[in-house]
Amino acid sequence: MNPELNHVPIEQATAWRKLQEHAREMRTTHLRELFADQSRGAAFTWQAAGLTLDLSKQRWTDTTRHLLLDLAREAEVPQRIQALLSGERVNVSEDRPALHTALRLPADASLVVDGEDVVPGVHRSLERMAVMVERLHSRQWRGATGRPIEDVVNLGVGGSDLGPLMVTCALVDHRPAVTHHVEVHFASTMDGSQLADYLKRFNPETTLFVLSSKSFTTIDTLSNARTARDWLMARLVEDDIRGVSEDLVLRQHFIGISAKPDKMSEWGIAEANQLLFWEWVGGRYSLWGAIGLPIALVVGMANFRELLAGAHAMDTHFAETPLEDNLPVLLALAGVWNVNFLGIGAHSILPYDGRLEHFAAYLEQLEMESNGKSATHDGREVSYSTCPVLWGQLGPNAQHAFYQLLHQGTQPVVCDFIAPLKRYDDVEDAATRDHLQAQHRLTLANCFAQSRLLMLGDDAIDEPGERPGHKRYRGNQPSSTLLLDRLTPATLGALIALYEHKVFVQAAIWGINPFDQWGVELGKQIAGETERMLAEGRGHETMDASTRALIEAVWKAERQT
Repeated sequence: MNPELNHVPIEQATAWRKLQEHAREMRTTHLRELFADQSRGAAFTWQAAGLTLDLSKQRWTDTTRHLLLDLAREAEVPQRIQALLSGERVNVSEDRPALHTALRLPADASLVVDGEDVVPGVHRSLERMAVMVERLHSRQWRGATGRPIEDVVNLGVGGSDLGPLMVTCALVDHRPAVTHHVEVHFASTMDGSQLADYLKRFNPETTLFVLSSKSFTTIDTLSNARTARDWLMARLVEDDIRGVSEDLVLRQHFIGISAKPDKMSEWGIAEANQLLFWEWVGGRYSLWGAIGLPIALVVGMANFRELLAGAHAMDTHFAETPLEDNLPVLLALAGVWNVNFLGIGAHSILPYDGRLEHFAAYLEQLEMESNGKSATHDGREVSYSTCPVLWGQLGPNAQHAFYQLLHQGTQPVVCDFIAPLKRYDDVEDAATRDHLQAQHRLTLANCFAQSRLLMLGDDAIDEPGERPGHKRYRGNQPSSTLLLDRLTPATLGALIALYEHKVFVQAAIWGINPFDQWGVELGKQIAGETERMLAEGRGHETMDASTRALIEAVWKAERQT
């Protein structure tokens, strides 16, 4: 499929020009005026896969939405959805498909890419992962001295860390009743601070490390892996524990997950301990496969498969539902409207559930690494904004941190409020259940109240008389509300897939590739060159004055120690 199906630059499209004209009118329209229509809430709410999406608090009308749908059609969004899901080479700069959706296809499905059905290979990988999970849960995976593994440390960064970390925290209530729970931990920082803390506390005889790196060249991960290997060798081999060899330590204390089996073998990871994934899976889209091993260790394979099933349900909705009722498409169009026509370049993610504490960080990578681009597929520099700046925090905590800016600051911000409708209904003790459910109602009350105040401003406050300036709320800040029936593996899978597809639709409209990250790669290259200068004590003469001074400061500090 030609990535440039639409040869007219999107900013020259008829719908784009009409939206620019329409935006001039909408900029002077306040949300309180739009809510004079009592049917607005129902008219701008959609449901699918256990999720409810309320877009009624967006600053748009039916006219806006229809113009945006016209824009999506001019950008060939339906054809591009088909291209993505059928395995066409939508990652044009790297000439490969982007088939993270294949990782959640059921076993009886078929998807032929370049003459090969990829589904059997996906399920072979899942089965291999299931065997590892069962061995660890049944105390059959033992360290070099014969003691069962108690702690598993995932060494990864970016997509190899953020996705599994976010999901394991979100689904902590879904730990299965297994014979033996291993504790899963995450270390991603290049400076080793996270790992150093673990190494102080853990027993090397009962600790296993998972090296997660698609390329198996990521310096952050390999640096931590070398530290872990040296720690194990020093404690298990050099201390002369009987019968322990270096080969035995590597075989019993390391699992590798990568698209490069030869590099894993070269590092010393036994072939039996290697889990593979494919070049057509981007790192930030990889939690659905072998990179999800830490998730499966926490929630069990049955729940991991439910996570996949929930995502697949959203994939099916995305593929089969007309644009006007398609949740990822509508969420994407609301974002395009805010960024490109209302000029709102900041977006805050605000979950009202403590289990989703890492969801905002996960979306920061998903959206900004995917769509933080300024060139189209053919290399043309865009003349319009693409991805907004994303940030967020748990909503109840953020209310005491940056909500002041949202309500009375000078920067417009669009917000996504996310919460489960039901929680704690499975708690057996009635008194405890009632107390916890009252807390959940309080959380939901805060969630709904904040979005209402952002929308209406002073009109949300029932106080007589004129309010002084320092107490005035202008309102008219747009937001979306996403409600999950419950936070389960299936609904979490659907929620993540919803945002993945939103990112893809926006990229299709902006004409950019959401599946590469050349800016990140360049940063790695320059960092490697700089590290060599620091290590060798020379070669910085070609650097700019600031970098030269910084390098010299490091050398000076090293000479003083």
